[in-house]
Amino acid sequence: MNIHEYQAKELLRAHGVPVLIGKPVFSAAEAGAVAFTDFVQRGVNTIVLKAQIHAGGRGKGTVHDPVTNAAIDVDGKPLRGVTVIHGGNIADRAYNVANGLLGNKLVTVQTGPDGKIVRRAFIEEGCAIAHEYYCSILLDRQTSRNLIMVSTEGGVEIEHVAETTPEKILKEWIDPTEGFQGYQARRLAFGLGLSGTAYKSFVSFIQKLYAAYVSMDCSMLEVNPLVVTDEGSFVALDAKVNFDDNAMFRHPDFEALRDIDEEEPLEVEAGKYSLNYIKLDGNVGCMVNGAGLAMGTMDIIQLAGGRPANFLDVGGGANVERIANAFRIMMSDPNVEAVLINIFGGIVRCDRVANGILQALQQVKVGVPVIVRLDGTNAEEARKILIDSGLNFLVAATLQDAADKVTEALSASQTA
Repeated sequence: MNIHEYQAKELLRAHGVPVLIGKPVFSAAEAGAVAFTDFVQRGVNTIVLKAQIHAGGRGKGTVHDPVTNAAIDVDGKPLRGVTVIHGGNIADRAYNVANGLLGNKLVTVQTGPDGKIVRRAFIEEGCAIAHEYYCSILLDRQTSRNLIMVSTEGGVEIEHVAETTPEKILKEWIDPTEGFQGYQARRLAFGLGLSGTAYKSFVSFIQKLYAAYVSMDCSMLEVNPLVVTDEGSFVALDAKVNFDDNAMFRHPDFEALRDIDEEEPLEVEAGKYSLNYIKLDGNVGCMVNGAGLAMGTMDIIQLAGGRPANFLDVGGGANVERIANAFRIMMSDPNVEAVLINIFGGIVRCDRVANGILQALQQVKVGVPVIVRLDGTNAEEARKILIDSGLNFLVAATLQDAADKVTEALSASQTA
């Protein structure tokens, strides 16, 4: 589960990680009021107003009208997802920026041209930045260890750094039996070329950040940029937190942080029925049981000349209700031109799956070709059930046969 920057920072603050003072706002009027009462009256003369969406690249992103797609200007300049406001009339300018931001769409390298509607913003005090760094913690599945990465190249996409100057990324793998050791924190600090106050501040910062990562059961925690101030103090200027969904039962309070508006509607709907569904941008819906089979099925679709429209794993219990809900969700995607059902009957018998498909299609109208490949326990019986049903299935016996029939279905839909 992803959360917004301001939510991530509040959680980090609770774990002792240094962050700046800030407050979320949901309207232009609230932005102006918060800027005045929470900052101007405290003598703060620099604030930063940030769009809150689940995507990176906000600082370089541009704001557009969601209807006309026209760029939004404030004070004669294109409005971006992150705006620094300095000097006089801070409250009025915060109002103007928030007014141009909220309700419009922000287009970044991660959102694509469609952008995302900005429904909330974050006002934060400014700070004197001496240098920007990159820092992240994530699970390295190849080594089954948590990995800390830092770089002197902060404020830019880490993928670009990895591609052009990989030597600037420092890595420390954490032994789960020993935990994060002090010498590892010091080695990272030395690797970044730190000394004096900045060195001590970084060592303290990274140890607290790692403790927060473990305590919150994160799958990823990224701070970009991580900044050192003119006084030599390290502060998380941004924060991106992903939680491990499998550990959410230990953090029931985290559910309140979820912003459904930032999630794909079909994925939200699938979650109501415990379906593992991820929407993609292709034209072939795929229904499988098992994540590995899902990956293989998507490869088949791609090799056949199509593009997967989704990742949909119905799990071991491929019963009538789950299959019907899966069909309904897939058919809600107007891009789907064909459906490939690829089920391996191990836990569940293929003949039961076949009967489930027939019953499900009595509940859900499917107006595109359906290719079914069932293998495993009672596969022959299952294929006979489908063929004898009189419904217009394309029944495949092998993976190659399924791929050929996907090609056939796509060709037919494109020439229709």
